[in-house]
Amino acid sequence: MSDIRPADPQAPDMAPLLRAHLEHSWTATPQTSNHTMDAQALAEPGIAFFALYENGEVLACGALKSLDDGTAEVKSVHVVERARGRGLARRIMAHLDAVARDRGHSALVLETGADHLPEYAAARALYERLGYEYCSPIPGYGPDPNSAFMRLDL
Repeated sequence: MSDIRPADPQAPDMAPLLRAHLEHSWTATPQTSNHTMDAQALAEPGIAFFALYENGEVLACGALKSLDDGTAEVKSVHVVERARGRGLARRIMAHLDAVARDRGHSALVLETGADHLPEYAAARALYERLGYEYCSPIPGYGPDPNSAFMRLDL
């Protein structure tokens, strides 16, 4: 049985998952375009961090960063490699959607790797299936040829 619940990104059980997330982004993304948050940044006020646990083991995570324009930015969605292909990222995204709606956010926005970065193809495909649409840069970002920006109105 698995469940998604609030978690402390700085807790010891999160370290392997967040280390894998950082390693993936640092190898898949040009360094000038990397916007991945580490555990300390994910623990800052205004960010809600969640983890998916299965039999006590952390398998996935995701976060919401509240933005001044009333939207929430999806951050740090990651599933451990051995658990991919089971719909866990979709479950994290559905949870983030529900939390954002409960908190009265007007939309979910995100930044991910652009089309020429194949490591992000699965993520872009998931976001498209969930109804996200491509948009101009979201608050806090400028134009970047290595980034794709997406939005889902709530």
